[in-house]
Amino acid sequence: MTQTLLIELLTEELPPKALAKLGKAFADGIVNGLKSRDFLEADSIATAYATPRRLAVSITKVRAVSPDKSIREKVLPVSVALDAAGNGTPPLAKKLAALGFPNLTVADLERAQDGKAESFFYTYTAAGSALQGGLQAALEDSVAKLPIPKVMSYQRPDGATVQFVRPAHALVALHGDAVLPLTLLGLTASNVTEGHRFLTAPGQRAVTIANADTYAATLKADGKVLASVEERKEQIRAELLAKAGADQVLMPESLLDEVSALVEWPVVYECKFEDEFLAVPQECLILTMQTNQKYFALTDTSGKLRSRFLIVSNIATDTPAAIIGGNERVVRPRLSDAKFFFEQDKKKTLESRLPLLKNVVYHNKLGTQAERSERVTALAGAIAAKLGADVALTERAAKLSKADLLTDMVGEFPELQGIMGTYYARNDGEKEDVALAASEHYQPRFAGDALPSTVTGTAVALADKLETLVGIWAIGLAPTGDKDPFALRRHALGVLRMLIEKRLSLSITGLLADAAKQFTTVAGFKDPSADVATFMFDRLRGILRERGFSVNEIEAVVAQNPDRLDDIVQRLEAVQAFAALPESASLAAANKRITNILKKNEEALAAVGEHGVNVTLLKDVAEVNLNAAVVRVLPAIDEAFNQGDFAGTLKTLAQLKEEVDAFFNDVMVMAEDVALRNNRLALLSSLHGMMNRVADISKLAA
Repeated sequence: MTQTLLIELLTEELPPKALAKLGKAFADGIVNGLKSRDFLEADSIATAYATPRRLAVSITKVRAVSPDKSIREKVLPVSVALDAAGNGTPPLAKKLAALGFPNLTVADLERAQDGKAESFFYTYTAAGSALQGGLQAALEDSVAKLPIPKVMSYQRPDGATVQFVRPAHALVALHGDAVLPLTLLGLTASNVTEGHRFLTAPGQRAVTIANADTYAATLKADGKVLASVEERKEQIRAELLAKAGADQVLMPESLLDEVSALVEWPVVYECKFEDEFLAVPQECLILTMQTNQKYFALTDTSGKLRSRFLIVSNIATDTPAAIIGGNERVVRPRLSDAKFFFEQDKKKTLESRLPLLKNVVYHNKLGTQAERSERVTALAGAIAAKLGADVALTERAAKLSKADLLTDMVGEFPELQGIMGTYYARNDGEKEDVALAASEHYQPRFAGDALPSTVTGTAVALADKLETLVGIWAIGLAPTGDKDPFALRRHALGVLRMLIEKRLSLSITGLLADAAKQFTTVAGFKDPSADVATFMFDRLRGILRERGFSVNEIEAVVAQNPDRLDDIVQRLEAVQAFAALPESASLAAANKRITNILKKNEEALAAVGEHGVNVTLLKDVAEVNLNAAVVRVLPAIDEAFNQGDFAGTLKTLAQLKEEVDAFFNDVMVMAEDVALRNNRLALLSSLHGMMNRVADISKLAA
């Protein structure tokens, strides 16, 4: 017989940032424990619940008794179980007694091969176990393995000391409508929990769960509690959108998750603050509302902050004036602080703060932020020169890019670094490119983030990331496994995205060499450029896979170690189009064969030198025809390649299929005549160079 099982642990308020993980781990632990003990059907469905005051799980189709099992037990090796006369030995009798079968004889046992020797086995049917025992063990295991951020000790009413994430007050355990008398943390299970702390009267807070199947519905109806995290989250989202009206509500998923973990019965109310605070950069106001108060800011359709905001309360009332007024009073000092920081910061220019960077250690092996700023400034200038940008303007932008780290606002809200630099640079009268670079040089901050909009910002962003990659790598802090404290993976991806998406004609080896030059005064510096380049190419493969290119297509291009990436997407698209041609498979296989032949005959090719193919030595019809075909298509391939028409280059190459196939069918490349052999190698070398201009098409061969 199967029925729905319900387990709920009622506690004091759980840490909101950990609630989702705790709820999932609690449910998964119980489910896995029951599954391993064979109490679940194949189609049993588990539903996890978590509120600020409870962890719960319901599981459908849970067996009251696990099935009987046929068990084949190894008893003893035959050599130990029998004496010389073939009779059972004392060790056999002792073993059978220990297994619970003292009355068995040798005749009752199965004799079978066990590796290189023989052993006795006994097969019996073990009766299934009752749910209560298996569930008790599963529950204890689950709770013991919860990812508790910080364990606290508390004293139970009976005086016993208990350790858990928060004090626990009740345990519910129902199989259908039957209470399972489990125990946990000094509690004995029942079918009674508590409703909402404020929306139910103190004497009426107890909620009886009549049946495991009605848990969520009963809590909602009788206890004013939405047990499901997702249900609360979606209700909050819907109410926020409804209250926002024509305005846009800023609701990052992380904030929605946290607020959903703070309330059991979410209600959204509208609040306001004074318009005078709108003179402060809106990023500051939004951040303090979201981070400190868990409020939802509103903007108009153009993205400008409004002076009204939304809060999520745990109390539903027809007279919310006190709730609204209280939250408005709470947020006012926070906004006042932001306004004060902003006004104070504007009294000093960014340039005047630069000397203080000497007091900020970047890394004890790489010096101060001032020294790092000098490196980034010089590198940004070098990159700007290569891009044809204003070098002086770029160096000015790079020089000021870290100055806002010394402002009060960034000291209070580190997340605003760069953003505040842009505001303060404008306030100082700096040119717009310089101001924008203060924030843009951090871009892209994450996957999918925008790239710098200006060439100045791009040069500083590249310099900042390359300086970090080379410097941190050089002091032995390259990423390992899942550890990447200096975000070198993110920096590498940022550099690659700028080179690819902005189609910058910059050399990767050149950029890394320029970055390494900035560290010549750093004691013991060893240039890690080769390792950093390898690391970047690994990240490049990941970027290209995300764009939908296959592994073989990517390797056809990346295996050539391209030093510039401005045309890599176009090369890949050409390879993709070539791979779809009927001639591609044959030519890719031929190219792979040519590559192998040339590798084995490098000395012979070196002897041929630059003389190339000697047409007077072409004997067989197939090699004459191949050489003629190569000569025929070469001008078209040159023209297409020089114009950046990579698809046209490879499409023209497809015209050689018949001649290439005929050559390998009819011609012996490794002829005994050395001159003839070397001439054929020269022909293949010429063909190989032409075939691999765009990509190494041999990588397309299966």
